[in-house]
Amino acid sequence: MKEFLDFLGAQSPYDRLDDEDLQLLAKSVEVEYFTSDTVIVEADAAPLDCLYVVRVGAVDIVDRGRITDVLGAGETFGHISVLSGLPPPLQVRAAEDTLCYRIPDPRTFLAHPDRLRFAHYGGLVARERLINSGESFARLERPIGEVAHPITWCDADDAIRTVAGLMTNEGRSCALFLHRGQIGIVTDDDFRRRVATGEIGVDAPISMIASTPAIVMSTDRTVSAAYLFMVEHGIHHLVVVDAVGTAVGVARVVDMAAAEVRNPLVIRSAAAAATTMDELVEACRLLTPTTVELWDAGLPVEHVGALLSAMVESIFQKIVELHTTTSPLADLDCSWMLMGSLGRREPLPNSDVDTALAWAVRQPSDAVFTREQVASATGPLVAALTRCGLTPCPQGLNASMPLFNRSQRQWREMADVWRASPDNVNYLLMASTVLDARPITRPVLIQPLRNALVGGIGRDAFTRALSRFSMLDRPPSGFVRGFVVEHFGEQKGHLNLKKSGLRPVASLARALAQRTGDPTGSTLQRLDRARRSGLLTADEADALAGAFKLFYHLVFESQIAAIKDGRPVESAIDPGKLDPLERRHLRSAFRTINGIQDRLSRKWFGYEGL
Repeated sequence: MKEFLDFLGAQSPYDRLDDEDLQLLAKSVEVEYFTSDTVIVEADAAPLDCLYVVRVGAVDIVDRGRITDVLGAGETFGHISVLSGLPPPLQVRAAEDTLCYRIPDPRTFLAHPDRLRFAHYGGLVARERLINSGESFARLERPIGEVAHPITWCDADDAIRTVAGLMTNEGRSCALFLHRGQIGIVTDDDFRRRVATGEIGVDAPISMIASTPAIVMSTDRTVSAAYLFMVEHGIHHLVVVDAVGTAVGVARVVDMAAAEVRNPLVIRSAAAAATTMDELVEACRLLTPTTVELWDAGLPVEHVGALLSAMVESIFQKIVELHTTTSPLADLDCSWMLMGSLGRREPLPNSDVDTALAWAVRQPSDAVFTREQVASATGPLVAALTRCGLTPCPQGLNASMPLFNRSQRQWREMADVWRASPDNVNYLLMASTVLDARPITRPVLIQPLRNALVGGIGRDAFTRALSRFSMLDRPPSGFVRGFVVEHFGEQKGHLNLKKSGLRPVASLARALAQRTGDPTGSTLQRLDRARRSGLLTADEADALAGAFKLFYHLVFESQIAAIKDGRPVESAIDPGKLDPLERRHLRSAFRTINGIQDRLSRKWFGYEGL
């Protein structure tokens, strides 16, 4: 029994139990042994009355014949079915000879079963969620310090075998050390990649396989911010530090995600590991199901959108890696950019992938390339997006078009042209597009472009023109029976909330960002900066943010429903299907946006709206 106590007491979430409950848990354990390939849990079988903890070995999580995750020692499975009373959603199969602890429903005998907050990495996806949106939001908005685990410390000179033993004894998946004032971290993944492969011997110092400095985040940041950061950077451990930079814990991605949702890191990891387009295409098959699952878990829509953006970014990064090994792209230093809603990290499920490229010839080199040559070379990348189930911009906002493929110097010169011609509508459209650009490689290459857009001679006239241009996007006035009342007529039968709701707020936020001198970030981040800069009142910023979230939620919800039903995914919704409360909220949001646009028009241009 001591072995059960020691092992379970070192694993999450059982390490949250008090001594009495941990004793009861250990007494309930039954040991079961499964040979390799044995099916332990069958998908859609009768609901389980016990859960399992892997003690030795590993199990595969299988979704419709595809392995979506592998669980190792200390990880739990079967708990979703136990707690929900629903059939197991996925098959669990022994990946090798495996020893498991079998534990009955903890709610039937523990004094404080609520302390068991189960989490895991990957694919145990419940079809019926155990959480509602309020509970999910509360989990995501907790300080990251609340989910941090105690630190296992070692010395940078300790032998790898010593640290491995220390981590095993304490049941940890990572260890930290201090070296020359910096925090270093070694994780179980480092052992698998560097030691198990024979690359590094077990008597070498741990610093040889560790990462220094470790990636850190302040203890007061939210779980939501930390989780998104980890997905974007493809990491599984984050060192939590206090106000003076002292490490106080380690947060793991497995403790952050809504526990029943397929982790977006599965896609990032699969994309990163792909060595061919066929492997990448296979990884991309998870993109839409994962997005649907994130939505069904009740996460805030802006969080789902940011995660979707991170997953698409990882796919595009791999496409770039697989298609830039030959001249001329191999001879260039490239800043690949995502534009539009993906650039702002607020895509919809049906969003196009808008791309652009800024480049410079690597030094030293006598090579000379034209925009047309480089643009032509990017054609296979754009085609690869289609293979991966993504949609390149049908209007031509793609890096394969010379218009969006320029050298660093040419982009900088083009910005001067736009700024010097503030009355040219085409230039204003191009500038608005580029202001949403987000570089995913070599951001330093587009910094001169950004500097030229927000500063330099003619900035005031350009900013004024861009602000006026943003006012062209206006929301409708509201509804009259089955009609949507626009400023210039009526449209029956549909309401394009992307055009009539999201775009006016995003355009206004972009113009405000230009005025603050910082064009980066999402629409919500831009609105917040405008509030802090005094360009918007607190009430106006809150109202615009609330309207944007409402529109985003309604369109996202409509598109998810279309995906589930196998219907075409569109940005228009049927106003006749809105309930009275939704119609009232939409009408109020439209009027609010119109009112704020009119106030800013009077302030900036001296007239009432358009």
